[in-house]
Amino acid sequence: MDTNASWPTVPTPANVTSFNNATVKPFSVFDGCESLVEGILFDLTLQSINVLVGIPANILVIAILICNRKQPSTSDIYLGSLAFMDAYFGSMTPVSFLNLYHWQSKEVWTAIKFSYGVKDTSGPLFLSCICLDRFIAVLFPLTFGQLKHIKYRLSLSVLVFCLTFAYSAAKVVGGLPNFEKVFTGEILATFTWMIVCNACILWTLKKSSGAGKDDMHPMKRKAFKIVLSILCIIVFTYLLPVALFPFEDYYAPDVFRCYVQPVGFAFLNISSTIQPLVYLSRLDKVPFLSESCVKKWCRFVAPEKDKNQPGQNQST
Repeated sequence: MDTNASWPTVPTPANVTSFNNATVKPFSVFDGCESLVEGILFDLTLQSINVLVGIPANILVIAILICNRKQPSTSDIYLGSLAFMDAYFGSMTPVSFLNLYHWQSKEVWTAIKFSYGVKDTSGPLFLSCICLDRFIAVLFPLTFGQLKHIKYRLSLSVLVFCLTFAYSAAKVVGGLPNFEKVFTGEILATFTWMIVCNACILWTLKKSSGAGKDDMHPMKRKAFKIVLSILCIIVFTYLLPVALFPFEDYYAPDVFRCYVQPVGFAFLNISSTIQPLVYLSRLDKVPFLSESCVKKWCRFVAPEKDKNQPGQNQST
């Protein structure tokens, strides 16, 4: 089975009939799942949210990072790359809809498959890079001070881009034996690393505060909240596919393809919206937007944010 970061899984094949007469079945997003459409509709709904909310949010994150380039944090290059990839993936969703219902072009489907490969790989790897950056900063501050130069993060980002494009190209080519196991192994490895990494960071920050989180230094408390929010995102978006995908052989093929796979990938896809919104909610002030607009769309932000010192830089 060709594993994608979204539905559909494969283009509609030719339906060979008797007497060697072949007729092509019209391309349909519900191909093979006409009576099991709930999971697919759920995934398509979340993809629509990525278009309406995720693309503008990711573009705003990129603009903010560019404006703050004179005082960047060490993770900005990872955040910017992740936002760019998420915006690219979201922009392919309307193309996917048009191809499913209007164009039905093989060439366009190839481009869509490539974007699925980008989403499969770039999100987990860049989040792992962010976790690694904070892990070293908190647990090995002396080593972190020696590795602050941008060349290290730029090199790691180039490596992630190369791995992402190699995986996406392999997905487009198709036909590789057990290729779907690559994604399963990747998601299991990155999920385990991010959970362990963030748990160690939280434990170290809490331990260094003595009595508890309320007695932390303001900057440590802020770092604690940031890492905790990242941990929540990781669990929410990755736990379901990590828990279900390794057990593909235990499901009926139609159930896995029409329910388990689209629902699991839907949670991965919605991270393209959740990640930039969480970043924007942590800012003391969002550039380009009025205070009333920020309050309207970010009411879930903790009240403690107003108590932050106005001169604090956003540590991401």
